Order: sequence, then C-alpha cells, then structure tokens
Amino acid sequence: MNYFFEWIERRSKEKGKESRAAFGTVAGQIGLLSNFLLFGMKLLIGLFSGSVSIIADAMNNLSDSASSVLTLIGFRIAAKPADKEHPYGHQRSEYITGMIISLIILFVGGQFLRTSIERILQPESLQTSPLMFIILVSSIGIKVVQGYFYQETARHIGSKTLLASAKDSFNDVYTTVAVLVSAAVEHLTGWQIDGYTGLLIAFYIIFSGIQMLSEFINDLLGKRPREEELTKMIAYLDNHQSIIGYHDLLIYSYGPEKTFATIHIEIDDSWSLTQAHVVINAIEKEFKAELGINLVCHLDPIDIHSEEQTNVYRLVKQLLKSYNLNLQFHDFRIEKKGTRPIIQFDVVVPEDIKLTNEQLLDKIEKDINKHIGLYEIDLIFDRNYLLKK
Repeated sequence: MNYFFEWIERRSKEKGKESRAAFGTVAGQIGLLSNFLLFGMKLLIGLFSGSVSIIADAMNNLSDSASSVLTLIGFRIAAKPADKEHPYGHQRSEYITGMIISLIILFVGGQFLRTSIERILQPESLQTSPLMFIILVSSIGIKVVQGYFYQETARHIGSKTLLASAKDSFNDVYTTVAVLVSAAVEHLTGWQIDGYTGLLIAFYIIFSGIQMLSEFINDLLGKRPREEELTKMIAYLDNHQSIIGYHDLLIYSYGPEKTFATIHIEIDDSWSLTQAHVVINAIEKEFKAELGINLVCHLDPIDIHSEEQTNVYRLVKQLLKSYNLNLQFHDFRIEKKGTRPIIQFDVVVPEDIKLTNEQLLDKIEKDINKHIGLYEIDLIFDRNYLLKK
C-alpha cells in the first residue's frame, strides 16, 4: 500500500497537481469501477432469484457508484486554489460532498425499508444457485479490499469524506453477509426470511446515513476541535517559557488542510516591540510547521512589576477559589482611571455552573469591594472556552 501511495505522489508531482486531489481522484475512480461492477453482478442474480434483499444490496452498490462520482467531483473542487470570491480556498466542498453521499445513503435505506416491508407482507420463494453464492462471496471480498483502501487513503491524507466511504464499504460487507445468510437459510430450511433480512439491512443503512450526515453537518457548521489537537497546541505554547500566559484561543476550520487560529499571548509590558515580535513570530511559525495551523497572535502586555497588581491578582485568585466553582480567570489588569481604579479580567465558567453571568458579577463585585478594596469591576464571562487546563 505504501508503494502505491508513493507512486500516486510521484505522479501528482510530475503532473504538477496537488497530491491530496490525486489521492481523492484515484480513490473515486477505483470506487466507481468496483461499485458499478458489483451493482451489475448483484442485480442479475437478484432478478434471477427474486430476492428483494439481493436487489436492495445491488441498489446500494449503485448508490455507492454515485457516491464515487461525487467523491471525484468533491476532490476536484476542493483542489481549486483560493480566489477573490473564496479567499480561504474550496476545501469545505469535501464536507458538502460527504453530506450529499449521506443523503443518498438515507434515500437508499428508505427504499430498502419500503421494499422489505412489502416482501414481508407478500413473501416469495427464492431461486438459489451455486453462481449466486459465488457472486455474493466474491462481492464481500471486493468490498473488504475497497473499504481497506478507502480507510488507508483517508488516514494518509486526513479525509473525512473517504473515511465515510470506507465506513459505507464495510457496511456493505455486513449487509451482503446478511443477504448471503438469508439465501443460505432459505436454501437449506425453506424459511422465507428474505424480507426480514432486508428490513434489518435497511435499518442499519439508515442509521449509518444519519450518523454520517450529522458528522458532515457539524463540520460545515463548525465544531470544537478534538481534545488531542488542543493538547498538542497547549504543549507547544507551554514550551515558550518567556511568555507569561495565553488565552482566548479561537479556531476556524475551512477544510481538512485549511485551519486558522487566533490567540492572546501575555507578555511582560517592559519588553520592546521588537522583542515581542520575535517571540510571537516564532510561535506562529511553529504552529504552521508542526500543526499546519495558520496562527495569528494578539499581544497582551502585563504589568508584572507592579506590587499593587501582583498583590490584588493573588487576592482575586484566592477569592474565586473560595467559591469552589472551579472558576478560572485571565487577562488580569488594573487600569488607573478617574477616582476609582478599574479591575479588568475574563472569567472562564464551567458548563455545569447554573449561576447566570449577572449573579456571578454581583457576587464577585461585592466580595472584591468588601475584602480587597474599592474598585470598579469590568468582567467578561466565557462559557465556551477551549483552553480548559
């Protein structure tokens, strides 16, 4: 498999094409040919035997052929460079393709459901033959190879669309096994379970389609990054000992290989602009090289040499800890304006806290003025915070 992948990469470089698009194109072509072949084989034996479950399985392969065509189209569009109308590229088209494939799977599952119920209500005997069993067993082997190829290719290029195709291929293995068992049971015992087998296949296909559709819709809407991705980002940030801290990480995904992010970096306010630029430039380059993320850093200068700010910071930390609500805070500063100084900071509120922002603000403000000093309080509450360390 690795040799085949290397051959695809060499061919894409020779033709001046993006390797990701080349892998997607090859996967789509292989899927189209194998699925159409399986459709023809199963349709013939399904019509000959009168098996609704075999015909349903054949139509599933036909929908897989359509999915392969969509995969080809999706990768071709995704490979288009950014333009004036789409400055972040076209890679989200993979998600749209995957969503359409999921809808096709749901439609096919619905058709199977209707046909299977009709067969249960009006059962018919199957016309079995050795050729039918040979074709079904062969199709299982073809689908296993196809699913493995999709899966390995998806992992190689990080494609959720191909992972969905791999899942669909392995689903086909299970459904064809069920069809084979149904035909074998009727051949050996005379029990007509074809309609019931088709019903189970239909439910399984519909369930898989709903799962895949939900995944692609979440990708299009934007979802929280995986915990392992956040852990890697935190590890890289923690390696930079010269910064005081960091907060307010925001991540925007425009496709599998188009991720942008912003973050606030806390630095010593006595640094020169040149010194600060050198540090954040190193962080941004590291994120791009190691994680493939286009990071933009916002500087937050912190007065770490102020005795008042250091002391008040410590007291506020003790105060929030005394609430036993697991509250975290960041971006702390004291502004000297007017007659009363202003304490400003952001509070990270865990999901399980039922108190409203207004209730928390009222409590924190009263306790600061009572136990720490007379300050105006300017707080921002964050209930969807990524960096929960």
